[in-house]
Amino acid sequence: MEKIKIENHSFTAFSWFAAWIFTIGFLHLSFWQGVLAIVIWPYYIGRFVSTLL
Repeated sequence: MEKIKIENHSFTAFSWFAAWIFTIGFLHLSFWQGVLAIVIWPYYIGRFVSTLL
C-alpha cells in the first residue's frame, strides 16, 4: 500500500495576494486599474523571472 502525501501551499498564495494588495495601495490605483493589475502584474513578474533562469 502506497502512502499519499498531501501538501498545502496556502502560504505562497497568501504571499502573492498580500503583495498584490500592497502594490495596489502603494500605487494608489483605482478599482479598475487594480483589476487590470491582477492580470498584468503576474505576467511581468513571469517575464522577469524567466530572464533570470
